[in-house]
Amino acid sequence: MTQLAPFAFATLLLFGVTARAVDLGTIGPTYGITEPHLLADIERRLREKERSGELQRLIDEARARGVEAVRQPAPVEGLRATETARTFYVDPSFTLDRNIVDAGGRLLFAAGTRKNPLDVVSLSKRLLFFDARDRRQVTRARELMAGNGAPIKPILTGGSYLDLMKSWRVPVYYDQQGVLTRRFGIRQVPALVSQEGLRLRIDEMVTR
Repeated sequence: MTQLAPFAFATLLLFGVTARAVDLGTIGPTYGITEPHLLADIERRLREKERSGELQRLIDEARARGVEAVRQPAPVEGLRATETARTFYVDPSFTLDRNIVDAGGRLLFAAGTRKNPLDVVSLSKRLLFFDARDRRQVTRARELMAGNGAPIKPILTGGSYLDLMKSWRVPVYYDQQGVLTRRFGIRQVPALVSQEGLRLRIDEMVTR
């Protein structure tokens, strides 16, 4: 008979002891679970709100907030009506932070490459940023769009683009979260962005 090592023997002894069930009796009073089931409680509350009409009110309010957010998105923060006219230039060049490859994995542009998008494509329309909550800016935007210069793409930084589209019958855009105005360094509106060579010219204009 093979002898067990002391450690193995101790292990068997331990498991042998703990494997036996021992009835220790009732040590103290026991109580049933009285808390309601979470999902059942949520359903009960929804039923109560439905009966009282509060649920429908909450639904209507949420729908109204959603419609208003689409009709009139949050205005771009950090902008003000132009107080002092300003003209400046922006170089739109950027540096790649990773390799650009084609579908076959072949390298097209290496990380660190600096490119100017205006080398490839020109700005087809001037970009006009303005706040539609300011009637003077709306009037100025309409005058510029009716002029004889290059076509203009209207981009709002505040107000309802849907209302303007219905009134003007032209597409009106919105600078969501101020992505473009920050990229161009615009601090005052109305501001007109146009191309001059391989640079972008930004004119922050005063309205009267």
